[in-house]
Amino acid sequence: MDFTRAVPLFRQLALEAGERILHVYHGPDFEVRAKGDASPVTEADEAADAVISAGLRAAFPEVPLITEEQAASHAQTASTFFIVDPLDGTKEFVQRRGDFTVNIAYVQDGIPTLGVVYAPAKGRLFYTLADGTAVEETGPFGPEPGPVAPLRVSAPDNAALMVVASKSHRDQATDDYIARYAVRDMTSAGSSLKFCLVATGEADLYPRLGRTMEWDTAAGDAVLRGAGGHVVRFDTHQPLTYGKPGWDNPFFIAHAPGVVLK
Repeated sequence: MDFTRAVPLFRQLALEAGERILHVYHGPDFEVRAKGDASPVTEADEAADAVISAGLRAAFPEVPLITEEQAASHAQTASTFFIVDPLDGTKEFVQRRGDFTVNIAYVQDGIPTLGVVYAPAKGRLFYTLADGTAVEETGPFGPEPGPVAPLRVSAPDNAALMVVASKSHRDQATDDYIARYAVRDMTSAGSSLKFCLVATGEADLYPRLGRTMEWDTAAGDAVLRGAGGHVVRFDTHQPLTYGKPGWDNPFFIAHAPGVVLK
């Protein structure tokens, strides 16, 4: 994988996908359909998926591509691959809340090494560079990258942690787990933005005690790793890996290294 080619391509495709998504988001009412797993899908998901898939396949035809919106791709098995969620947070999109993202990641030997997370409605763009570090680019976003700020996780105070949790999937089990910590404040966010809030130091801890798929997490995981953070399994506290059967994730915890996990 030529990372120097992949990084600008990821950025370009995320921005193009975001433009397609916002066209639907700011337009008249759109149709919301239910997929086989009962999750919602819209024309924005499909338009963004078409842009990203075409771009990745044209540039890197030899790399397997797993994307949420193409069920046939889920039958593949691989340890090195692209994985895409063209519109993460469709529920937020449908309710016209801004917490939805475009997620594109490259996983190498089970580890997400490159990723871009773009929140078009919020104007926030996070991605990893070829050297493995992570940055947030400040808009407006043009054909060429603009100014970037390096991302670095917080140095947390375990007596006063900042926690971020899911906006649409918050449950009692999550609240019970968070209650084990000394929490200064909490916020909620949708989609993979939660990983990015830990990466920027805006939060110290993000636990997810619920079902997710690898396309939901890989890009945000890559960004957080590039900022010095960790994503670990809830049960063993071992690093979350990718290329698992069925592309399902276990429960996990994303955190800054200084957080003492309970």
